[in-house]
Amino acid sequence: METQIYNIALLAAIDERLDEMLEDYGDLPEQIKSIEIKLNEKKLLVEETESILNEIKNFVSQAKLTLVEMKDKEEKLSQQQFKVRNNKEFDAITNEIAHIKQEHEKLYDRLRTEGVKQENLMNILEGQQKDVDAVQKELEEKYDEAKRLSGDQNEELTFLQNKRLKTIDLIKSKFIKDYERIRSMHRDAAVTIRKSSCTGCFSTVPAQVIVEVRNHPNQTFYCENCGRVLLPDDLILEDI
Repeated sequence: METQIYNIALLAAIDERLDEMLEDYGDLPEQIKSIEIKLNEKKLLVEETESILNEIKNFVSQAKLTLVEMKDKEEKLSQQQFKVRNNKEFDAITNEIAHIKQEHEKLYDRLRTEGVKQENLMNILEGQQKDVDAVQKELEEKYDEAKRLSGDQNEELTFLQNKRLKTIDLIKSKFIKDYERIRSMHRDAAVTIRKSSCTGCFSTVPAQVIVEVRNHPNQTFYCENCGRVLLPDDLILEDI
């Protein structure tokens, strides 16, 4: 499995080639870029909703087990009431049973609330997924338009566009969001560190940052001057 930074570097290389191929197509490249950004934003919403749903599902699963455990404990304590030796022990068990019933009711109420929340989120997720599908279709239509204009470049353009979509799926959406934001300002959103300098703006990169970039390939680090994603100088792309 390739690292996040490798896939970001691959995405940047693909985008550089696509920019070169589409630069004579009027505002079509900007339209495609805008839709790609919108698609990532929609996917990020889906991921966030799915994350919340997973948390709720985990809670519901654990809560149901806890309710069963509480009921079992309540029944055992009820049986112990008939075996007590004095009123003090009886009162202590009675208070514990009352406390368990109170906690049981609170947990049950929350379980019902989370159930309603889960149902609402499922409906939201369905709508969000439809939005993703609609934007995906819009992007594919723009890709098709670019293919019609590409002539002899059609095969390579198709390959690069498909490669781009597959590469994006390998990168965390939060990184894609940053990448697209940087790309709105710089065509080369990800650049290599060379001779301790950012090759995007040629400003010096601190030695500690260079070490971090090399040692943490699943994180992203940015040039303090231009904001571009920094790539390690020993990174070699083999996929395009």
